[in-house]
Amino acid sequence: MTIPFNDLGRIDASRLEEFSEAAARVIASGCYVLGPEHDAFESEIAQFVGVRFALGCANGTDALQIALRALGVSSGDTVVTVANAGGYTSAAARLIGANLAYADVDKESHLVSLDSLKELVGALSVLPRVIVVTHLYGAAAPVSQITEWAHRLGIPVVEDCAQALGAFDEGARVGSIGDVATTSFYPTKNLGGFGDGGAIFTNRAELANRVVALRQYGWTSKYNSTVPMGTNSRLDELQAAFLRIGLATLDSRNDRRRLIHSRYSEAAGNGIKLVNKSGSGFVGHLAVLLTENRDLAIEYLSSQGVSTAIHYPIPDHLQKSTGGFSNPVGLQNTEILAGKILSLPLFPELTEHEIVTVTGAVADLGRLV
Repeated sequence: MTIPFNDLGRIDASRLEEFSEAAARVIASGCYVLGPEHDAFESEIAQFVGVRFALGCANGTDALQIALRALGVSSGDTVVTVANAGGYTSAAARLIGANLAYADVDKESHLVSLDSLKELVGALSVLPRVIVVTHLYGAAAPVSQITEWAHRLGIPVVEDCAQALGAFDEGARVGSIGDVATTSFYPTKNLGGFGDGGAIFTNRAELANRVVALRQYGWTSKYNSTVPMGTNSRLDELQAAFLRIGLATLDSRNDRRRLIHSRYSEAAGNGIKLVNKSGSGFVGHLAVLLTENRDLAIEYLSSQGVSTAIHYPIPDHLQKSTGGFSNPVGLQNTEILAGKILSLPLFPELTEHEIVTVTGAVADLGRLV
């Protein structure tokens, strides 16, 4: 039997009952958008992240786009980010008409570093309007030191927490460190809904007020649109109710992910290495290994009944949609790593038998490649 890369249908009876009760509660309320479940979830997740304000929206890409607009990013401005994180920030920036510049990533962590940002910003003719720091695979990037440096230059920082909600950097939860932060509640995320959803976090009241207006037509009061470029991007009551249930167990489910990841990591050897190590700075969103022969690794793991995926095979600057993009600095690490990464199954509902199977296959893989 094949071990799935993920299986969202594995919900134990007690959690399924909670979700069913939440759905019935929302349906009976007759309030389906921006109601009490939404308000309660915003309050609860703000407390979890450690921020004053959490604002729900329709999805993670909207969250990024709205956050950038709230910081004043407009057409022609430059947004700095990384090219190895699936293209989500790139898509949001291009929807605004902003230009993109990519920093290379650290070859060990696969995350942006302060040194790589300094190199990129030094190569630009003008300072970027904003820096987006992506916390990748479940690992916290060094956003505290990046924010301190960026603020000395007058550059605001956006955190993309979609893959690392619950992780810490220098004692603070990701999402509470930069000027504004975003997340996605896509079903496969550590905190995922039963559909699309997203949120924006900040400690700054003026940014929170802009986000509230931008997510609903630019309204500052009903039918009174005063903030340009407003849209319709709201987190519905059903998703909010489901996410409240997920949030209550997020830390314990992240612990389970870390435990599984540790077992994979301990089994790896002979040229097979997992990217991250378990700890407070890592919540085990993805178990990513490095191999010099990915095709052989995929073939062998498949023969052992282990599903795999690649996150992500084509860096943003090499996508056909970029139309011959030329980056101000080289992205050597980004390009090399894209050819070596391979993701293993990692979700809390994996059975002991499945974990043992994957662990054994990873150990054997080291003897083959």
